[in-house]
Amino acid sequence: MKIILKHEVSGLGTAGDVVDVKDGYARNYLVPRGFAIRWTKGGEKDVAQIRRARKIHEIATIEQANEIKAQLEGTKVRLAVRSGDAGRLFGSVTPADIAAAIKAAGGPEVDKRRVELGSSIKTLGSHQVSVRLHAEVVAKLGVEIVAA
Repeated sequence: MKIILKHEVSGLGTAGDVVDVKDGYARNYLVPRGFAIRWTKGGEKDVAQIRRARKIHEIATIEQANEIKAQLEGTKVRLAVRSGDAGRLFGSVTPADIAAAIKAAGGPEVDKRRVELGSSIKTLGSHQVSVRLHAEVVAKLGVEIVAA
């Protein structure tokens, strides 16, 4: 099935790409979650609009990505969350929480879809988080989770 990606999907493509995937993957995962729309002849107008929007939000050059990487790695990020007595969190920390904490700490604005967690964060303490700024640039960021 041909689809048009609305968001970047790891291993598949970026927003505005027209890709061919298995029917079940498109029907059961990509389309319901809003990552893609079905391709039609009239959908070519949508492709152009999605690509224009992507250019506005995307980091254009590697130099620009390296500047943002330097800003991110120099930022101290602390996130206060509710936790139990043993240091386990009520729930877990999401990429959206980390993106908001980076902005609150005075760092650059980061899209939550670019924040990659190695595993879910469910305990207090220091954790490593990756932020994929460009296809070739990944910033490693230390996030300290503290009790609220």
